[in-house]
Amino acid sequence: MDFFSNFFMDFVKQLQSPTLSFLIGGMALAALGSQLEIPEAICKIIIFMLLAKIGLTGGMAIRNSNLTEMVLPVVFAALLGILIVFIARYTLGRMPRVKTVDAIATGGLFGAVSGSTMAAALTLLEEQKIQFEAWAGALYPFMDIPALVTAIVIANIYLNRQQLKEMAYAEPLSKVAVTAGDDSRTRRAYPGRSTRAVLPRVKIWPIVQESLQGPALSAMLLGLALGVFARPESVYQNFYDPLFRGLLSILMLVMGMEAWSRVGELRKVAQWYVVYSVVAPFVHGLIAFGLGLFAHYTTGFSLGGVVVLAVIAASSSDISGPPTLRAGIPSANPSAYIGASTAIGTPVAIGLCIPFFLGLAQTFGAN
Repeated sequence: MDFFSNFFMDFVKQLQSPTLSFLIGGMALAALGSQLEIPEAICKIIIFMLLAKIGLTGGMAIRNSNLTEMVLPVVFAALLGILIVFIARYTLGRMPRVKTVDAIATGGLFGAVSGSTMAAALTLLEEQKIQFEAWAGALYPFMDIPALVTAIVIANIYLNRQQLKEMAYAEPLSKVAVTAGDDSRTRRAYPGRSTRAVLPRVKIWPIVQESLQGPALSAMLLGLALGVFARPESVYQNFYDPLFRGLLSILMLVMGMEAWSRVGELRKVAQWYVVYSVVAPFVHGLIAFGLGLFAHYTTGFSLGGVVVLAVIAASSSDISGPPTLRAGIPSANPSAYIGASTAIGTPVAIGLCIPFFLGLAQTFGAN
């Protein structure tokens, strides 16, 4: 009973908070046909400042922390990013009218992290004076990069195998191997050659490099580096920290308008994307919450930190993920994976998952 009362109270607070109210306000403006526009250049500056602030916070905390305390949460974050891609591949990917490659791309986007959702969670934890590790925001890249890399690698392997199967049906057995896995038949068709010679290799480093060079991770990693190796406390306290909540509210307004515009795109694809976008954030977050609790009881990871881990697992990338996946999986349908993330996944993560996991943590004694 305490959990439901905590969840309801936190949900009401979220509705009244600038974070969700500006998101809903943006959706309402777009639904009413408002011509309000926030220039893209301003949005980029806002995103940079928000993520740089989170990076600075994490970097300064890492400088003053025991690094061994971070090991387990970091490992769990990386495993979660990879696991979420496979969950989408073998659940959403098997639904009617859902293309496997689109499901993999969707899993990559939901496995990656939303900087805005993480910022909203950190803000709420601070407002409610719930203790959490200042370096918890630094878990972002450890989940984000593995998810995007895994999605692109798995998608390319899948597409290569599909291409081989199509060739097998189109060409005689004497010319082409029937399947990628049937190495013996390939050897009969091509003496001395194996299927490894047929399948092009997927290069992982360019994917990692592209993710690291993306605007979101670049801003956060810059903040982390400056927080660890420099002394940015004065500029942090006088500039980044005071502006954080105001800038976040503007970004939420923009995201609300974009979310509504993506609803139309989502209607063009299978309705299973809607189901996935509602259910997946809770499933992913609950898995992360369980792993976080294990770290809490074994290493002293705070319950506030557990909430951060659960929320970033529940979130879906809205900044770095889409351009990375567009380049890495060009055959995937952006209307499917970006629509699922922006139109439904992000509002669910911010409006429902944050109070849900906050209430769940409070039942375990978070204060």
